[in-house]
Amino acid sequence: MISQKARYALRALLALARVGPGNTLMTSEIAAEQKIPKKFLEQILLQLKGSGLVRSHRGRTGGYELVRRPEEVMFGEVLRLVDGPIALLPCLSRVAYRACEDCRSEESCELRHVFARVALASRDVLDNTSLASALTSPDLLA
Repeated sequence: MISQKARYALRALLALARVGPGNTLMTSEIAAEQKIPKKFLEQILLQLKGSGLVRSHRGRTGGYELVRRPEEVMFGEVLRLVDGPIALLPCLSRVAYRACEDCRSEESCELRHVFARVALASRDVLDNTSLASALTSPDLLA
């Protein structure tokens, strides 16, 4: 399960993607539209700004805008930035690998084999789904 912070970050980025390149949204607009607590959103936007995903503009017509095109911002990148590694088991993490304490052998671990398939499928979807494709794709659950 992804964190509430990651969900808010993705929703804020999708709101910015909707307004298009060169356009800004104020924090209060994003907070109201996406039902995100403003103080929490401010922290999230600062983190996204620090990572180079958004930039802020001062003044009456200021606000936040996406730095990159929505086609270039992938869900996996945002999740890793906000929540850290995308792995259900520590032995499957690409960036924060550590052996499972209760595992005798990774090669023969049945749990690892199953969750490795889950991780590969999840990463494939997350690393190949951009903000733009999320805005234009039909609902897969319908």
